[in-house]
Amino acid sequence: MSSLVNKQILVGITGGIAAYKTIELIRLLSKAGADVQVVLTDGAKAFVTEMTLQAVSGHPVRSSLLDPAAELGMGHIELAKWADLIVIAPASADFMARYAQGMANDLLTTLCLATDAPVALAPAMNQAMWQHPATQANLTTLISRGVHMIGPAAGAQACGDVGPGRMEEPQDIYAAIDTLLSPVAQDLAGQHWVITAGPTMEAIDPVRYISNHSSGKMGYALAAAAQARGARVTLISGPTQLAAPQGVQRVDIKSAEDMLSACRTAMLEQADVFIGAAAVADFRMKDVASQKMKKSGDSNEMQLTLVKNPDVIATLSQEQAAKCMVGFAAETQDVIAYAQSKLERKGLDLIIANDVSRTDIGFNNDENQVTVLSKDQQWTPPKESKAALAVELVGLITQYQTQPS
Repeated sequence: MSSLVNKQILVGITGGIAAYKTIELIRLLSKAGADVQVVLTDGAKAFVTEMTLQAVSGHPVRSSLLDPAAELGMGHIELAKWADLIVIAPASADFMARYAQGMANDLLTTLCLATDAPVALAPAMNQAMWQHPATQANLTTLISRGVHMIGPAAGAQACGDVGPGRMEEPQDIYAAIDTLLSPVAQDLAGQHWVITAGPTMEAIDPVRYISNHSSGKMGYALAAAAQARGARVTLISGPTQLAAPQGVQRVDIKSAEDMLSACRTAMLEQADVFIGAAAVADFRMKDVASQKMKKSGDSNEMQLTLVKNPDVIATLSQEQAAKCMVGFAAETQDVIAYAQSKLERKGLDLIIANDVSRTDIGFNNDENQVTVLSKDQQWTPPKESKAALAVELVGLITQYQTQPS
C-alpha cells in the first residue's frame, strides 16, 4: 500500500509557466490515494484554470484569503490545520521572498504561516533570478526554518536561457513527497558517509578546461537518501548547477587533485561509507598555461601534453579511508566485465556499473539503471528516477554493511 493513502496534501501553485506540470503532480498524488486540495495565487491563474484543477483534485480550488463562502465552511485556519503537508509547485521568486519575510498578504502565504505541517517548495524561475543573491538569501532563510526544498533542476528554460531554476519533474516531486511523508528508519544515525559527485574540471589555460558531461544528479540523490536515514553526509562536489540536499555538508572542488585532498580532509577519521559517484578526469595538463593559448600561424593542430591524475577511489581504498568503499564504473562497452575488473583492481567492497552509452539513462538524465556488484553477488534494480534509485542503492549498501564478513 502506498504511504500516501489518506494523506491530506495541500498543493499551492504560484505564477510561472511550470504550473502546467503541477496538474500531473496532482494526478499522481490522487492516484496514490492522497486527498489533495489546491490553492492558487493570482499569478497562477494566468497559467492554469480552476476548472481543470478541480477536475483533477476532486475539490473546489481556493484562491482568495477573504472568501465569504469558504469562511462559512473550512476557513483558512482550518485548511492550514487540515494539511499533513503543504507543497508549493512551482514556487516563484516572489513567493519565496514573501514567505521568507513572513508576509501573509494572500491565502497561500497565510496558510504556510498558520500550519504546523511540513512545507516543501519546488522552485521554478529564470536562472538569473535563482542565482541572484536576494533569492539565495531567501533560500537560506527558509531552509534554516525547516522548509524543505525539492530542486530546482538545471537545463533549458522557457525563456531560452540554460541553467538552474527549472522545476523538478512531477514524478521527482512525487518521490520527494513520498519520502517526506514516509516514516524513514534512522538506522544510519551516527554514521559518516562521504560521497563525491559531478565532474572535475582540469585547467588548460585561464579560460579553457577538460571536463565531462556529468550532471552530479546521481551523487546528490545518494547524499539526500543517506541523510534521510540519519547519516551525517559530506558531499564533495565538482562544478554543478544543483542545490545541496538539505542537511548535507557540501564541499566544492574543481580538479581531481582538489577532490582527493577534500576527501582526505573529510575522512581524517575513518568514514563508515565512501561512495565515489563523481566522474573524475583521468588526465590533466602537464603544465597549465599562464595565459590564454593562441592559434599559431596557419597550423590546424595543437598538441597538449597530459599526465595521469591520481586515482581518487583507488588511493582512498588503499588508505582504508572508509570501512565500506563503493565505486562507480561509467562504461560504454563490456560494462559488467570492466566494472568487475575495477572492483578487484581498486580493492572496493561494491561497484555500481553504469552504461553511459545509453541515451535514456546516465549523464544529464533524470533516470538511471545500474548493476551493483560485490566480489560474489550482483543486483540490478529497475530503471527509475535517480532519486528513487538512490534510495534503493543506499539500502543495498546498508544491507551489505551488515552482512557477516
